[in-house]
Amino acid sequence: MPKKLAQFFARKKEEAKFKLAGPGRKLNATDPQPTTSQKKTGKEVYVKPARKELGQEARNAAAAAMARCTKKDTKEFNTSLAAIQAQVRRELEAERRAKEESAKAPQSEAIPDERRNLAVQGVYFRCPLVSDEVLPKSEWRTKIKEFLYDQLNNEDSGLSACLIIHNCNTKDKADACVETLTKYLENIINHPDEEKYMKIRMSNRIFSEKVRHVEGALEFLHAAGFEEQTIDGETFMVFFSKGQDGTEQLQVLLDALMCAEKINLEIDRNIQVLLPSQAKKNELPQDFFRISLEELKREQQLKTEALESSLVLKTKVMREREELRIINRYRYTLIRVRFPDGVYLQGTFNVYEKFLQVHEFVQSCMKHESAEFHLVGPTGHKFEEEDFEKSLYDLRLVPNILLIFSYDDPELVPPGNYIKEELLMLIQPL
Repeated sequence: MPKKLAQFFARKKEEAKFKLAGPGRKLNATDPQPTTSQKKTGKEVYVKPARKELGQEARNAAAAAMARCTKKDTKEFNTSLAAIQAQVRRELEAERRAKEESAKAPQSEAIPDERRNLAVQGVYFRCPLVSDEVLPKSEWRTKIKEFLYDQLNNEDSGLSACLIIHNCNTKDKADACVETLTKYLENIINHPDEEKYMKIRMSNRIFSEKVRHVEGALEFLHAAGFEEQTIDGETFMVFFSKGQDGTEQLQVLLDALMCAEKINLEIDRNIQVLLPSQAKKNELPQDFFRISLEELKREQQLKTEALESSLVLKTKVMREREELRIINRYRYTLIRVRFPDGVYLQGTFNVYEKFLQVHEFVQSCMKHESAEFHLVGPTGHKFEEEDFEKSLYDLRLVPNILLIFSYDDPELVPPGNYIKEELLMLIQPL
């Protein structure tokens, strides 16, 4: 019966369309015959009258409507507690429905997109000694090098040369250079009257391999009192003694050379405040890895092949060894903290930083910093004070982890947002 009803209504719709189209005519006819109603009334075919111009009142109403639309588009993100809670509820409900629909729908292969699911765009650092900028490590290397070379024109050019040696070369190259330069200076300090220690042949194998092509090494020798001279067709670095003052200056430079260190970069937390839908991105950029992306893919492929070829059960020791092999790939870890109102706080840490620094980071972002709280891991482990001195590597909080925030006594905390208002402004509108 339902099928017959459907056919009946379909037939009625087709008949209605033919009636609306008017009477038929032959294809070779010149003009259509007038209808009966046209013969009786003698009226022409209806022509739509021209629209009158809008009055001033209508134009004002249109302008007001346009202004409301524009204001709605440019409205700033509402960071009030009620607005954020409502937004979180909507997103959680949408996420639940999406999961139910995806479970019912047939699975299809998604098009890979390398940057679509990145949780963070990279790892960034600060260097207060040079500037207040926040940059990736590769850009800091160039900036530090430029900064140190600019200092060579100052009175402390010897100290700047020491820093260039340690910061602008690989560690092995810098260590070999420092060891060789130390011998040159110690020979002059201990034997100030020996002429053979005053000259260094630049074609010498040790000098060529360990000093000549190391950044900052020649600048250091110039600052110590050496000058390039040609003797019998060969180029030498010749030391010109300045008496007792020259020896003391050499000792100062020697101490600086041995005590100089790399300029340390401070990791920037790259704070982000996320809504539940924005916290779905979990993939990490290449900056987090110790090895290149190609090596990582190759290692993953080998592991998959080994797993397919061997189906033996793993012991606890084997599982722990496999876990260590995975976390050893990473230099940095991404920590996310979920608050009871559904908002996420995200920060970047070195894997060897202590859990205490995570606790202090969360505390610095709280609206009520003096309130006691605790963090709970994904396995339900509650982190106590005895965990504070352990590294994130030792606690296996690598490469990205979600911690749950909870007040020790919620009744002592006034109601409202958990995170500071200025940090809530970091939430990006969807």
